[in-house]
Amino acid sequence: MTDDTNVKIDRRGFLGAASGLAAAPLLAASGTQASAQQAQRAGVYPDAPRNGSKRMLGSLEVSSIGMGVQNMYRTYQTTRPSRPEMVNIIRAAHDHGVTFFDTAEAYGPHHCERILGEAIAPFRDEVVITSKFGWNIDLETGERLPGLNSKPDHIKRAVEGMLKRLNTDRIDLLYQHRVDPDVPIEDVAGAVSDLMDEGKVLHWGLSEMGLGTLRRAHAALPVTAVQNEYSMLWRGPEAEVLPLCEELGIGFVPWSPLGVGFLTGAIDAATRFAEGDFRSLEGRFAPENLPANLALVALLHDWAARKAAAPGQIALAWLLAQKPWIVPIPGTTQMAHMLENVGAAEVTFTSDELAELNTAVAAVEIAGARLPARVQAFSNVEAPIKK
Repeated sequence: MTDDTNVKIDRRGFLGAASGLAAAPLLAASGTQASAQQAQRAGVYPDAPRNGSKRMLGSLEVSSIGMGVQNMYRTYQTTRPSRPEMVNIIRAAHDHGVTFFDTAEAYGPHHCERILGEAIAPFRDEVVITSKFGWNIDLETGERLPGLNSKPDHIKRAVEGMLKRLNTDRIDLLYQHRVDPDVPIEDVAGAVSDLMDEGKVLHWGLSEMGLGTLRRAHAALPVTAVQNEYSMLWRGPEAEVLPLCEELGIGFVPWSPLGVGFLTGAIDAATRFAEGDFRSLEGRFAPENLPANLALVALLHDWAARKAAAPGQIALAWLLAQKPWIVPIPGTTQMAHMLENVGAAEVTFTSDELAELNTAVAAVEIAGARLPARVQAFSNVEAPIKK
């Protein structure tokens, strides 16, 4: 895979030259010991932005840019990042205004919940954390078993494990990771409702569900947020999912808002992926499709120059501009990239600029499949009707 230093606007160099960024300063430079510790933890970027803006997912207030914690145990390339550094990055993200952290029992499995739990321990009550159930994962060992499992008893036992790993007494937002085709969504909602009654879950949501399932779920127990893939690279939710969320008053959380790194400019036509990197299985990153799809990256570079920003910041700011109830959760294992992501909240577009950018994005036809068929089969599933 290509190194970030090959892109036209270097992500690290961009942060080193942050004077060109229209961003709020880091925490007030009071010279206090706390401020010094925060600056040190953040990698000594005195001009790095602090994301102070908030958004609402239903009735749940979160920072306008969240943070995904999926790859902090094992990256796309299957390498293992330094756990102390991952804890450091999460804490620095909080120092820079991020209050919304996303994980799942399937990430690791179990390990990313432990990393997040350790990292947020000093400020647990200041942040919103999510986790997800739904894959068939052994509750004790974390072994990934075939298929899905949203049986009510399994959900409740899975949440008990989450609470221990996250070192908390409640999960602020609990998602069904994928719809179980064998369990009516009303039964799933009932299990989550029981957990809410016990104070162990505060809000709930769904991910990559069918539209009918979302309507039924919301009728059974009001849904706070939907989490689906959405970015300039994959705009599928625009046709039906986003309109339904708007109709029902449900927030939307895009996963992979940077197109698994593609929209940052970290991938070029010569990029080939390591064995085990799932991007090697996606048609949109196949060698024959990359040259055409890089037109989108070229567009991002053009807008980055116009806005004195980085390409990835344009991609995130574009998502924020689509709806006021959209909250992207970019993930990273590098401090500089986290700071760049936070800074996207400071990039804005006039109405004319947004119309121009939307038109340009729509004109780029993405070649190749989004996901392998065996993975795509778990998306847009409708839960069975309760008898």
